Amino acid sequence: MTEPPFIARQERFALVVSTNDVVRRWLAEGTPEVCLAVADEQSAGRGREGRPWTAPPGAALLMSLGFRPSWLEPVRLWRLPATVALAMADAAEEVAGLPDGMIRLKWPNDLVIEAGGSAAVALDDLAAPEAAAALAARSAWLKLAGVLGESEGVGTADPHVVVGIGTNADWQASDFPPQLASGMTSLREASRGRPVDLSLLLDAFLSRLEVRITALRGGRFDLADWHARQATTGRRVRLELPNGQSEVVEAIDVDAETGALVVADPSAPGGERHVAAGEIRHLRSAGATGAPTPAGM
Repeated sequence: MTEPPFIARQERFALVVSTNDVVRRWLAEGTPEVCLAVADEQSAGRGREGRPWTAPPGAALLMSLGFRPSWLEPVRLWRLPATVALAMADAAEEVAGLPDGMIRLKWPNDLVIEAGGSAAVALDDLAAPEAAAALAARSAWLKLAGVLGESEGVGTADPHVVVGIGTNADWQASDFPPQLASGMTSLREASRGRPVDLSLLLDAFLSRLEVRITALRGGRFDLADWHARQATTGRRVRLELPNGQSEVVEAIDVDAETGALVVADPSAPGGERHVAAGEIRHLRSAGATGAPTPAGM
């Protein structure tokens, strides 16, 4: 018996409101997993907490994937967007010629590059005082990609999960939006100006995603890679809360069962507590300037 293709439905659009909205509609209409919508441009792309995503045509790889993960326990649905993020990290490093492990995960699923390494590449041509000043103004992590997971029907026989990911690919720093430039990067910039072919990036991503999703269906999640790529572990971070308040904590781990961030808390049993992604609006380095988030879906 012939195995069904990994991608059951795939369409590319010149312009859509949001690829997440397209895939959500497909799932509601009965489209089987995995379905994929790719767009050259979105008019109303969004990230967590409804933050907007903007990117000029051809600069970013914008897509959403639809799943019907009845095969995954509800408490572990977070592993779908995590798997998408890990597959993109692998693919992006290969296509852009970056060292293994250069792309990190800023909990819960943003793909980032440490500002020191990426900024040093981008600032090579500046005089030392200018480079130092420019580096000081940048965020601790430069955002490369944003991942947004949305779910419906969790706990039913037919759950729907949409995972959107927008990756800054063939985007030159001179074209970054000025209000976001201090906190973002792209594969082109991280690779010292090497052009990035979006079709090659998509193919590389899908090949890695198929392997990882097949493993996940069989109960295997790449915990080692997920832990190794965490940029937040061992760092002081600022948790911005829904009520407008914030707190600075030390991130000490991530929980393999729930995907929660583990932070030090002397008042909690065992001296630590777990923070779920839904409990916060945003996470930043404790030393970050608070620049707007540059990526999302």
